[in-house]
Amino acid sequence: MSKDAPPHISGTPDAPSTSTARRTRRSPLRRRRLEVDDVNVVDKSMMKKAVGGTVVGNTMEWFDVGVYGYLAVTMGAVFLSDADKDAQLLFSLGVFAATFIARPLGGVVFGRLGDRIGRQKTLAITLLMMAASTFAIGLLPGYDTIGIWAPILLVLMKLLQGFSTGGEYAGATTFVSEYASDKRRGFLASILDLGSYMGFALGAAVVSVMQLLLSESDMVGWGWRIPFLVAGPLGAIAIYFRLKIEESPAFQATLDAQEASAKAGDETDSLGTVGIFRAYWRPIVLAMVLVAAVNSVGYALTSYMPSYLTDSKGYDPIHGTLLTIPVLVLMALCIPLAGKLSDRIGRRPVLWIGAGSTIVLAVPAFVLIGQGPVVTTLLGLLLLAVPVTFYVGNLAATLPSLFQTSSRYGAMGISYNIATAVFGGTAPLIMQGLITLTDNDMAPAYWLMFTSVAGAIAVVFMKESAKRPMPGSMPSVDTHAEARELVAGQDENPLLDVDALPFDTLGSQQAPAASGGTAGSADTADAGTGR
Repeated sequence: MSKDAPPHISGTPDAPSTSTARRTRRSPLRRRRLEVDDVNVVDKSMMKKAVGGTVVGNTMEWFDVGVYGYLAVTMGAVFLSDADKDAQLLFSLGVFAATFIARPLGGVVFGRLGDRIGRQKTLAITLLMMAASTFAIGLLPGYDTIGIWAPILLVLMKLLQGFSTGGEYAGATTFVSEYASDKRRGFLASILDLGSYMGFALGAAVVSVMQLLLSESDMVGWGWRIPFLVAGPLGAIAIYFRLKIEESPAFQATLDAQEASAKAGDETDSLGTVGIFRAYWRPIVLAMVLVAAVNSVGYALTSYMPSYLTDSKGYDPIHGTLLTIPVLVLMALCIPLAGKLSDRIGRRPVLWIGAGSTIVLAVPAFVLIGQGPVVTTLLGLLLLAVPVTFYVGNLAATLPSLFQTSSRYGAMGISYNIATAVFGGTAPLIMQGLITLTDNDMAPAYWLMFTSVAGAIAVVFMKESAKRPMPGSMPSVDTHAEARELVAGQDENPLLDVDALPFDTLGSQQAPAASGGTAGSADTADAGTGR
């Protein structure tokens, strides 16, 4: 029974209807029942568009990370040509770090925007900014042409990139997780990170090919521009597909309910950044610890390992890059398998596998890499990729499930981007600093073990979310038959807490849904969201 339903008054028909009688003689409240109309049936064609439209953004983001990371020496020579090589490299790494400094601000701004105007519109804005700033870098004149303005403009473009990417991953994971059915959320969300690591591998491959084909003078003169300019047409295509996506059913239901409440004169809850911290500080802390563990080992493999192979193990820059590419491709292809595994055995067990394998394999991985031969180096890199696969294949479905629908984008933007800025962007610096401080090439392995111990502890305090509705959302299934089966077995289903479903939040939308089309229709947004 809903909160505003009138109470049943016991007694004879002509008994006085006094306020005292209403207060003292009320019958017990009945448990709210889940109906077929309440269950969202996923529109499969729109689901494919949602996944495809978000994957392209993640691919572009990591393509740029890979390109800039492997062009660090060249970018320093172009934009600070008067300085010595050490200063040039330091400048390039500083610019790279500036990208991560801007990410938390982007996460706050776009997270707030995504919870107000919708995920689809916000993700279109972030992709447009990302593509435009990347393309603009390819057009910038060098230091020899405009002097000090060259590095200043480069920093500004990288800050704009970081600002836009702050809203990209948080929004993409939120969007796909809300679109996916409860039983396939892990697999579908993991495809986002398949795109991320394929983008990084593609960026590394493009730079490696250019370094093999072009002389150093040609790379500094004009070759470095090509990977950035490619982002222009790719971005235009990606924006076109992203604009074809409709808003996620779960958020659309919440948005419509808020609009209906506003029209009725009721106050609607709208949490700002401070309000999100106050309401969700526990899951935000858990998310940040988990992201720190994941990104420490993830960025060790992607951003740090090429420098480690070159500076500490004697590989030349090209081979240091080429050795990581096949490992990244193989790992990317395995990430959806880890996501699918989490749909079967749960998010928490798979995250523990990621943490445990980091603790067990980190030292052997660095020992093998330190042996010297290419075969042992590849084997060491593969061992390091194992925990990344289990971690990353689960992260995109786990983090959004920590927060309510109405504030999910904002809370994701805060927790993910702060942790990424602190532990992702600084991962190469931390690990190289540990080697310098301890004079021990195994120090990075011990750091990875430490962060994964913290990550494993965080998972202990997380609720299992696999095969369950997301907080603030109604159940989501793939077929009408599954919807009927779910409703029929709601009393015996241990994965379904009917009392926790947002009937009161979305209940105001049930009348429009009933008159707007067939309930539960995969082609009708109103029926599909259970409003």
